[in-house]
Amino acid sequence: MGCTATATLPPPPSTSLSKLHLPRRSVLFLSATATATTTLPLPSLSTSSPPPKQPDTTITDRVFMDFSVCPSYFQTRTLGSDLALCPDSEPVGRIVLGLYGNLVPITVSNFKSMCTGVSGYYKGTLIQKVFPGRFFMAGRQGRRDKGEVKPPVNLVRNTESVDPKAFQLGHTKGGVLSLCLSENDDDDDIKLDPDYHNVEFMITTGPGPCPDLDGRNIVFGSVLEGMDVVASISSIPTYKPGERIRQYNDLAEFLGDGRAKTARAIWDRPQKTLYISNCGEVKVTNPTLTPSLP
Repeated sequence: MGCTATATLPPPPSTSLSKLHLPRRSVLFLSATATATTTLPLPSLSTSSPPPKQPDTTITDRVFMDFSVCPSYFQTRTLGSDLALCPDSEPVGRIVLGLYGNLVPITVSNFKSMCTGVSGYYKGTLIQKVFPGRFFMAGRQGRRDKGEVKPPVNLVRNTESVDPKAFQLGHTKGGVLSLCLSENDDDDDIKLDPDYHNVEFMITTGPGPCPDLDGRNIVFGSVLEGMDVVASISSIPTYKPGERIRQYNDLAEFLGDGRAKTARAIWDRPQKTLYISNCGEVKVTNPTLTPSLP
C-alpha cells in the first residue's frame, strides 16, 4: 500500500507591525504618517488686523515767510515798533510752507492767522535760536518792540496740544515744520497768563532726522520751496558758551540760582539779527496737494 504525504502550507503573512522585522526608525515614520493622514488640520482663518491708517498729510494751505538780517539792530535797543521797520534790511530769502489742515486743523489755522494778521504778528519778529544741522526756532512771545511775538487775544485755544493724534508725524528730515511744545522757551510768567497762546514754531534744517523731537512737538507742515534758505539760516554763526561757562551754569541751576536760565537765553542765538521781514498766504488755484509724509 502506498502512503500519501500531507503538505503543510505556511500561514498567510500577517500585516501586524509587531510581527514585521522593521527598523525602529521605519516604525516611527509609518506611525507618524498614519496619524497625519487621519487627523488633517482644518485650514485656519486669517486673524491679522488691517494695516494702520496713514496720517492725512494733504496740503490744504500754503504760506510764505521772507527772512532778512538787520545790521543796525542792537539787543539793548528798540527799533521802532518792530524789526519790519529796519532801514538797511539784507534779504536772506523766501520759504514757502505747505500746511496739513486735515490732520491738525487748529494748529494750522492759528499758524496761518499769525502769518496773515492785520498787525503782522510773525512779521517783524526775531529768529531766536539756531541749532546748526538740527532746527531753528521763531515765534517766542514777549515784547513786540524787542522783536518777539505778541499773538492776538482772540486766537483759538489749541486743544490739539494734548491730543495724542496730533503727534503722529515725526521730524524725519530737513524742512519739517512743527509747533514747539517741549522746546518752547517762553518765559514762565508769560505762560501763566490766562490768555497765553503757544505760537512758537521750529523748522528742521537737516540733513538728518531729529528723532528726539518726535512725540513732543506737533508736526503740521513742511517746506515746499526754499530749502536753500533754510540751509543759509542754519549756517549763520551763533553764540556758543565755553565748556567752563556751561559747567558754572549747570552748577548755578543745581543750586537754584535763577540767573542760570537768564544766562542761557543768549546761547544758540544768531550773532546776526535774523528776523521774519514779511509773511502771508500763498494764493493758488488748487491749494490741495497729494499727501506726502515729511
